[in-house]
Amino acid sequence: MDDVYGRQTTILIEDVWAGSGEVDIFIASDGSIGDTGPGIGKRYRSSAEFTIDGSRKVALPGLVNTHTHAAMTLLRGFADDMPLQDWLTEKIWPLEAHLTGEDVYWGTKLGCLEMIRTGTTAFNDMYFYMEDAARAVDETGIRANLAYGFIDLFSPEKREAEIAATEKLVKTIRSMNNPRIRPSVGPHAVYTVSQEGLCWLAGFAREEDTGIHVHLSETEKEVNDAVSQWNRRPSAVLDEAGLLTGRTVAAHCCWLDRDECMLLGKRGVSVSHNPVSNMKLATNRAMPYHWLKEAGANLSFGTDGCASNNNLDLFEEMKTGAILQKFFWNSQTLLPAGEALSMATAGGARALGLDSGMLEKGRPADIILLDRDIVCNTPFHNLDSNIVYSCSGSAVDTTICDGRVLMKERVIPGEETIIREAARAARQLVERAESGS
Repeated sequence: MDDVYGRQTTILIEDVWAGSGEVDIFIASDGSIGDTGPGIGKRYRSSAEFTIDGSRKVALPGLVNTHTHAAMTLLRGFADDMPLQDWLTEKIWPLEAHLTGEDVYWGTKLGCLEMIRTGTTAFNDMYFYMEDAARAVDETGIRANLAYGFIDLFSPEKREAEIAATEKLVKTIRSMNNPRIRPSVGPHAVYTVSQEGLCWLAGFAREEDTGIHVHLSETEKEVNDAVSQWNRRPSAVLDEAGLLTGRTVAAHCCWLDRDECMLLGKRGVSVSHNPVSNMKLATNRAMPYHWLKEAGANLSFGTDGCASNNNLDLFEEMKTGAILQKFFWNSQTLLPAGEALSMATAGGARALGLDSGMLEKGRPADIILLDRDIVCNTPFHNLDSNIVYSCSGSAVDTTICDGRVLMKERVIPGEETIIREAARAARQLVERAESGS
């Protein structure tokens, strides 16, 4: 089975639990689900190059993480339990000033490794040195929408440099000709990007047909400052610039009011719920899930970066998100398990413009297999409940993306090297920051 790793080939998964019963899943050589259903395996046993015994396993669509800064795995545990502004200005930003492209490469590889291990097959990333991030994604085999974090700080000179970096990333990703990697534009937020920068990004995204990835209404201060400066809330600022579209993923959205939820729904914006990061940084309000759902906005989950989470496990995010909604909005029925699972799969896929997210014939073979005979899946009363409220990413046994096996029976080739090199990069990053070099 060793030679199945990392390459598209025909694979038959037999007798796996999916939905409400056991099915077989045939993965075609083009990386799509060629067929699925009860008993269809007998048609493909002779033509499938590899067979996976799915008995006592559960098949799910690969999870989709719609808001990450993947290379921040290098900052995991570097600064915790601090006020937000102190955390940023005293710890995170000074350390990030010493980042190199090689740091981002190994940090992103470590992030991809963690996501593969916990069942995520696609993610939406915004950071720096993104050409190096693209190289890491290309090598690890999962999907990503990648955006350069555009921060011009209202400076015309800085804006020109950010425009050049954005154009360079889009050109680089297009030249890779890898359908798993797509470019996006990344306006950081209304408080770090000028109106001119926001408008340029909107026009460039439209011309280049890219996604848009933005932080929106994460804190009350962000909202109050926007109202004070422009007499408009952040959603209106983005909308006037043309950045609220059906290709936009807006992260956090904790402090939206009801009218803003209706606006996002009307514009077709996808929202990324980041409950762990929001709770850890005490943003003091839960994303208004019920208003956004009512408005018809597409909803998904994101982890944020490892400096503020501190992991990339979407199973943990589903549980925390569902419980936070119930607690904050005082409703035991809000965001039930089935809806949370849909957000992490189909909702995330829609947010990133992917055709995955469901185990159906013709869709990309982005599939994860969970162990059924483990504590968190015993007893087996309700699969959705087990997945969301009981299991963690450690329940994932096998991860397949684009028809390629990336992890089988918890084994990922090259894992030791990634961990060693990422640890080295993190250590040297801190040493450079402390020495001022």
